[in-house]
Amino acid sequence: MTTLDLLLHPVRLRILRTFLDGHPATTAQLRERLPDIPPATMYRHVGALAAAGVLEVLDEKRVRGAVERTYRVSWQHAELGPEARAAMTTEDHRRAFTAFAGGLLADFDHYLATEPADPAADGVTYQQAALWLTDAEMAELVAEVHAAVTARLGRDPGDGRSRRMISLVGMPAEA
Repeated sequence: MTTLDLLLHPVRLRILRTFLDGHPATTAQLRERLPDIPPATMYRHVGALAAAGVLEVLDEKRVRGAVERTYRVSWQHAELGPEARAAMTTEDHRRAFTAFAGGLLADFDHYLATEPADPAADGVTYQQAALWLTDAEMAELVAEVHAAVTARLGRDPGDGRSRRMISLVGMPAEA
């Protein structure tokens, strides 16, 4: 199985998205966050991600005769590197972007279904901007955004914090 196929499976993609905030989780905690995924399916896909090195085991302990593992994402195995992205076909990119956009739509729909959704008070934003940038300037912008987001990963809930999803899409546009 290729890394792209591993990562783009809908169930595995949903599992990985629960780890976006940088916090580790057990399979039981994943099941609480994704209750619509049957337990056997959850264990099978967590096992596939762990076998591929995408999830790494932080801790193991015995719970009622079974071994409970705490996982975290190994981001160097969860992200496609430049070589893998360069090897992707147009159809691979279409599949990957469709999965990304589908995840955004699902997240936004879930948010709106939560009562009381108040986009203005919750700081919801979605916008586009057209910038004239060289390749080097685009790389610099992406690095700056990555650094700003990375600096805020792993913060704990509480102190008025709400879990927020930040997404970025950059692509050439016709003039």
